[in-house]
Amino acid sequence: MLSPEELERYARHIVMREVGGPGQAKLKAARVLSIGAGGLGAPVLMYLAAAGVGTLGVVDDDVVTLSNLQRQIIHTTPDIGHRKVDSAQATVAALNPHVAFRAHPVRLDASNAMGLLADYDVVVDGSDNFATRYLVADACYLAKKPLVTGALGVFDASLTTIRAHERNADGVLNPTYRCLFPEPPPPGTVLACAEAGVMGALAGTLGSLMALEAIREIVGFGEGLVGRLLMIDARAMRFETLRYARDPANPLNGDNPTIRDLSGYS
Repeated sequence: MLSPEELERYARHIVMREVGGPGQAKLKAARVLSIGAGGLGAPVLMYLAAAGVGTLGVVDDDVVTLSNLQRQIIHTTPDIGHRKVDSAQATVAALNPHVAFRAHPVRLDASNAMGLLADYDVVVDGSDNFATRYLVADACYLAKKPLVTGALGVFDASLTTIRAHERNADGVLNPTYRCLFPEPPPPGTVLACAEAGVMGALAGTLGSLMALEAIREIVGFGEGLVGRLLMIDARAMRFETLRYARDPANPLNGDNPTIRDLSGYS
């Protein structure tokens, strides 16, 4: 049940037909895990906290540096040198004291992924490398957790939602991350943001859309991005959506699956 203070705090949600009191109650009961508290994780965490998600967890083993502050808006100058999970926790607490925060100051890997995901309802992946994205996507499939995953380039970004453990209205299994990206790009072909640069406001735009998609997954309204890839071209200010389907040859939920656990990750 929402307290009188919460009813006022979330009043602009509650008057919406698509959310209302029941939707806000779902948000309060929800547990969302953010992979990263960086350029994408920062706006994700802030908007989910503001929206009233009851429990937020974040996996990040990094510390705040000066160059982070151009886009990682959950951190401030006095936080430099502090753990990102601690900085994020302080900001979330100041924004919304009704949110329970769980800090996981570790690097996600095959040995801890399943355990970290177990206590959450939705996972939002804001990691900045393909190895982690594949690991998170595979782990979410095995753990039967919905995944909102985004990727940020210099002036481009993309976003999709994965529910590969479920079937669509036609009874067909939803596509996996590997249906969209069967193989990671060759090493060295995608520059890190420290080398290529990143537009800070674009990180905020994509992170906000990721938070919106997570809220949609919790509350249930409109058409989500399952089987659809949202692509953003910030140079041309163009948004496009590409549909994609399950690949019967994919190794997760394909006709002859070969990935049954995370033992293939080193």
